[in-house]
Amino acid sequence: METPPKEQMGSYISGSPMPTQDEKTMALLAHMGTILANFVGLGFAVPLVLMLTKGKESSFVHAHSVESLNFQITVFIAAVVSSITICIGIGFILLPVVGIAALVFSIIAGLKANEGLLYKYPVNIRLVK
Repeated sequence: METPPKEQMGSYISGSPMPTQDEKTMALLAHMGTILANFVGLGFAVPLVLMLTKGKESSFVHAHSVESLNFQITVFIAAVVSSITICIGIGFILLPVVGIAALVFSIIAGLKANEGLLYKYPVNIRLVK
């Protein structure tokens, strides 16, 4: 039996190589939900909840939620460093760049998830496996 390419992974339950529409929606939510959650400082919460609930049922959702969670950790670290460097003036430039990059990369990842493809953020500290 041929294994699916790394870009496409289905669910453990159905065994199908292609993700279902529900899996695509949950993966999309793992990325896009962080945009809204970041406004209240809980950007990590959406992918964490999806990883712990739907990630057990679907390898596709698990992969996207882990990638999104790792990216939110990376964005948090970058925002803290940018905030600290405001004292010397660099943070005034870095902080908006971090915010815009987080927004753009989350949208790109969400669109890829909706297409049924895996997306790896270009700048990501992978702490959660």
